[in-house]
Amino acid sequence: MKTNPAPRIAIIGAGPGGLTCARILQQYGITATVHDRDAGPDARDQGGTLDLHADNGQIALREAGLLDEFFRLARPEGQEMRQMDSTGAMLFHHVPDKAERFKPEIDRSQLRDLLLNSLNPGTLRWGHALQAISGPTDGPRRLHFADGATIEADLVIGADGAWSKVRRALSPAAPRYSGVSFLEARFHDVDRRHPDIAALVGQGGAAAADGERGLFAQRNSGDRIRVYAIQRVPADWITASGLTLHDTDGIRALLLDRYRDWSPRLRRLIADNDGLYVDRPIYALPVPHTWERNPRVTLLGDAAHLMPPLGVGVNLAMLDACELALAIAHRDTVEDAIHAYEKTMLPRSAEMARLLDGGAEQLLSTELPDFAHDDSH
Repeated sequence: MKTNPAPRIAIIGAGPGGLTCARILQQYGITATVHDRDAGPDARDQGGTLDLHADNGQIALREAGLLDEFFRLARPEGQEMRQMDSTGAMLFHHVPDKAERFKPEIDRSQLRDLLLNSLNPGTLRWGHALQAISGPTDGPRRLHFADGATIEADLVIGADGAWSKVRRALSPAAPRYSGVSFLEARFHDVDRRHPDIAALVGQGGAAAADGERGLFAQRNSGDRIRVYAIQRVPADWITASGLTLHDTDGIRALLLDRYRDWSPRLRRLIADNDGLYVDRPIYALPVPHTWERNPRVTLLGDAAHLMPPLGVGVNLAMLDACELALAIAHRDTVEDAIHAYEKTMLPRSAEMARLLDGGAEQLLSTELPDFAHDDSH
């Protein structure tokens, strides 16, 4: 970055996008602080596994100097994919070659730890929940946090996900419910305690659908599997049924009734789980989501372009982060950097959002999805 003095950069959100941006900036000697609402790195579950693609997520890790370490942690065997019908009959089965590295799997928690451990001490500010942004459009911007703290920044980067507070400084848009909801079930010590489920899922992912409902199971590291029951239901379907998330037996009985025509083997994916279910209704931003350029504020990842969970979210967030960090490093001013970054990011995200608009419905389709025909899933 050629600006003198160096700009004060505040990144809101310590997910993969925000951390990748901070790491690449530090690779160029540029300081940024990352503020996150969580009390610490272990405050909540980070979710299941994801695949990082060679044409986006891995590009960002290479620029961050972390690609070799990523491959040491990743699971190439996690690229295995099975597609079945509701009777359990196999429709498609991809077994990756041992050298296949296009999109190996890694647990979200492992990826986050890889990025966190790469940052300079003092980069993270935990327990900083952003409430609002004030100050003149041309800066500096003032950030107000829930604990009463305030800071000034010359550049505010919103990497704070679906319900971004930073987005409010740029756009009135809010995520809309897609009409499709995931209910997560977890299995632990699967090879010993759930061998039939382990054999059904394999080393990667297994999916099935009947047009109205679906199941998607993912192998995680540590001998764990996460399963998602996918349904076209109201967002409040659990409370509307007179249940709460703590009523595991009641939810299980409801699911078994809804999947009553499925094979007993597949029904075990939603009935033999360890612990509580986790409700994950699927939201997306309007398509396309754009805003008038602001010389001091920008967005990346889900804050900019929340889409259905079809394998692109984290990859796009990390590519956004990489391109934004490089623009900051190579442009004379913050305003020039934002202009260069958004000139590429906004059209790319709009195109992808159009392709995936309503895509949650694809997860219920009996037709073979794209991963049966090409290199994406």
